[in-house]
Amino acid sequence: MRYLTLLAVTLLAFALPASAEEITFVAMRAVTVQKAIEVEENGKKFVKTITEAVPVQETRKVAPEQCAIVICDMWDNHWCESAAKRCDVLAKQTGPIIDAARKLGFTIVHCPSDTMEFYKDHAARKRTLELKKHTPPKSKDLPNIPLPIDDSDGGCDDAKPTKQYRAWKRQHEAITIDEKQDFITDQGADLWNVMQEKKLTTVFVLGVHTNMCILNRTFSIKQLRKWDVNCFLVRDLTDAMYNPKMKPMVSHEAGTNLVIAYIEQHWCPSVTSKMFGK
Repeated sequence: MRYLTLLAVTLLAFALPASAEEITFVAMRAVTVQKAIEVEENGKKFVKTITEAVPVQETRKVAPEQCAIVICDMWDNHWCESAAKRCDVLAKQTGPIIDAARKLGFTIVHCPSDTMEFYKDHAARKRTLELKKHTPPKSKDLPNIPLPIDDSDGGCDDAKPTKQYRAWKRQHEAITIDEKQDFITDQGADLWNVMQEKKLTTVFVLGVHTNMCILNRTFSIKQLRKWDVNCFLVRDLTDAMYNPKMKPMVSHEAGTNLVIAYIEQHWCPSVTSKMFGK
């Protein structure tokens, strides 16, 4: 479990028994406040107003049957060897949690982008395509605040430069896809159809990569917020594409935590996977 560098706080989420209709959990978000501080320049003291993010804990409740879990791009491989190794560990942690969440009543939507050909005959893929089509709402115009890290080099932290290519063919096999219940897509419109079909109101997003696909896929956080969907990042089941040689030149884990804090401040709250009862 990661500890947020910026927020310096560890949150636990507490799940009610599986028989309960609602799950109570703790969400973390960050609010922007102005603060007056005393500074000294050229021998003179004066008061300066600064803006900073302040962590806020909130207790929330959801009914699992009204919620989806989106598994974003948890592929079987990656062009960046370091990223592939971290994703392998993450997927093995994620698998049992998804199984537990499914038993609680959460709808599981597997979103391994660029792999739909692999799943063309899978029952969960066919179920998704057979849903009635619903037109998503008009996207809200939201500000696109710059990331706190520089990922312009692709974010790979391998020791040697790596050529980018499509290394993935399917979702990581450690995450079970239930043929009788789950859905498979890499399109936001399909996710919207799932939500309308099952009357879902809330989406929990996990997977990779926090600063890229988690934010920017059509089924993920930015688009969900533009549709005014209530969503959360599962912060202990994600990882960033960040190279510590790039600004702000912090460790890979610290870079991931900075992106998590950025999401909490500008896009949506976060939770831990403990809320799913595993």
